[in-house]
Amino acid sequence: MRCVPVMALLATAACYPDETVSGYGAADRVWELTEIDGMTFSERATLRFPEPGRVAGEAPCNSFGADQTAPYPWFETGPIAATRMACAALPAEARFLETLAAMTLAEVKGDVLILSNDDGREMLFHANPDE
Repeated sequence: MRCVPVMALLATAACYPDETVSGYGAADRVWELTEIDGMTFSERATLRFPEPGRVAGEAPCNSFGADQTAPYPWFETGPIAATRMACAALPAEARFLETLAAMTLAEVKGDVLILSNDDGREMLFHANPDE
C-alpha cells in the first residue's frame, strides 16, 4: 500500500470540481417548488445547495437539511433533518419531504430544476430571482 501525505490529498481534493447538482448550475440560487407530479404545489417550499454535498431549504412549516453527494445527474439525499414546528401546512410539508427523499435524478435547465425518479415522479422548481 502506498501512503500519500495528508497535505497532498487536501491539495488534490481542492482541484476537483463539485460533481453534485450544485456544481452544475444549482448553487447560489433559491429554488421554489411549483409542482409535484404535475400538480401545483400551493404552499411555499424552497431548496438550496449551500455548499458541495449539502441540500437545505424551507418546507411549508420547517427548515431542513441533508447530505447530497450523488454525482450529477443523479440525486440522492441522506436522511433529511428538519426542525419540529407545527403549522396548518404539515400535510403539505410531509408530502414535500417524502417526495424529495424519493428523487433520484436532477436536471438543471437555466432557471428550472427538475428532480425525478424511475417511478415517473417529478418535482419542478424555479429559481427565485429575488433571493
